[in-house]
Amino acid sequence: MMNKLDTVLSNVDVDDPRFRIRPYQQIVASCTGAFITSIFVTPLDVVKIRLQTQQKAMLSNKCFLYCNGLMDHLCPCVNGKMPEWMRRNGKFNGTVDALLKISKTEGVVSLWSGLSPTLVLAVPATVAYFVSYEQLRLYLKDTYNREFKKKGTNMEQPFWIPMLAGSTARIWAATLVSPLELIRTKMQSQKLSYAEIIQTLKTVVRYSGISGLWMGLSSTLLRDVPFSAIYWLNYETIKKVYSSYSSQQTFTFNLAAGAIAGSIAAFFTIPFDVVKTHRQIEMGEKEIYSDKPIRSSTTWTIIQRIYHQNGLKGLFTGLTPRLVKVAPACAIMIATFEHGQNLFAAFILQALEQFPQRNVYMLTIRLQSATI
Repeated sequence: MMNKLDTVLSNVDVDDPRFRIRPYQQIVASCTGAFITSIFVTPLDVVKIRLQTQQKAMLSNKCFLYCNGLMDHLCPCVNGKMPEWMRRNGKFNGTVDALLKISKTEGVVSLWSGLSPTLVLAVPATVAYFVSYEQLRLYLKDTYNREFKKKGTNMEQPFWIPMLAGSTARIWAATLVSPLELIRTKMQSQKLSYAEIIQTLKTVVRYSGISGLWMGLSSTLLRDVPFSAIYWLNYETIKKVYSSYSSQQTFTFNLAAGAIAGSIAAFFTIPFDVVKTHRQIEMGEKEIYSDKPIRSSTTWTIIQRIYHQNGLKGLFTGLTPRLVKVAPACAIMIATFEHGQNLFAAFILQALEQFPQRNVYMLTIRLQSATI
């Protein structure tokens, strides 16, 4: 099916207004990608947390970070103890050994422990991020070519467009989900009812103002905005270079391009990731579990603390585990998303070929909307 799809779209520019898919179709594609990515990447993070627990490398005994490759979640440790699925006995000698032993002694299903609560926020956040990126990218591309390009020339996409679109989309998605993540963590850590949650949120607002609903957002943006800018710049550049050699961008190519772009972005933003981890853990101890929220340390204070304790190398702690998790997550997500978009674009192309007269009006509307 993938080969047939690639053949249908081999000479088609999916950015062409005639073949662009609708936002609701992008939602379907990104939702599918987010779900599949969570399924594939969650076992890697389950193993990572189990290894950290075994080595006593956790930063706190009150909370820990759980990530499925798409989104970080601050999770509570009840009575200072990790969840039962993290405390099961077993001596692991590396990632592969842990995967095999967990599967053998606890069952394969245990590799997806904690998946359900992650999907609740990871899927909508990822959908908002990817759909916003595509809409912004196409808008900026259309505007640039309409205002600055000569008529009759091919449409171009300057390097700054994916950077700006990716950064803006990440800010929007993170800002949208941040209060929901606070509510989820409060409910999970303190076993609060919905009525109690409202009262707790009022307390947060009373002591910290409206901005208290977005506490921890700055540390998230500190890592995710540069990551998004670097990731989309590299991904779109790889696509552009590859298109000069081949007109077919296959599913395998998208996997490779996503993994490469994600790895590059992860490497350059690892110091931000270290700071974000420390700040989120501190926030969990001081604010999320407190009735009266206390201001956490500033980003600069955390950087100084890490540098004083571990030197410059402390800011690059966890590079390998981050690459192991980010590369497949980016690869699976973007490949699935692109394939979904191409699938819808192929349907549009086939409909235009089969019913050209019926679709004249639709084409006119699409072209007009792209030039407004």
